[in-house]
Amino acid sequence: MPLQVVNGALMQCTMGVAPASLTVLPDNLTKGDSQNKATVMDFRPMVNIASFGMCQSPANPQVAAATAAAMGVLTPMPCVPNTVAPWAPGSSAVTINNFAALLDSDQCNCLCTGVISITNAGQAVIVIE
Repeated sequence: MPLQVVNGALMQCTMGVAPASLTVLPDNLTKGDSQNKATVMDFRPMVNIASFGMCQSPANPQVAAATAAAMGVLTPMPCVPNTVAPWAPGSSAVTINNFAALLDSDQCNCLCTGVISITNAGQAVIVIE
């Protein structure tokens, strides 16, 4: 069963080399709780989704240029997430501020062909069926 994702959850990108923390802004704080709950709309680069260290995707223009300069040897460059669409699919049962709650089974795509997934929900108590 999927867990609800909260502020501080850990993510990994298939093209990144390091994990990153999800930042959920305080507008998702629910009454009587101390953790900000994530929704599918928490996908903004460098606001919600931090850098994954270095990017290894040949679809990233910086990586492509560095790789070409290195005569075809893959040359990772600093990751700057390029997410333009919400996490999917989101919870069909729980909404927060009219948006689907983010589950630890959801994914978000980066335009540089990376797939971002949740590796740790940030909590282990709230299960959404």
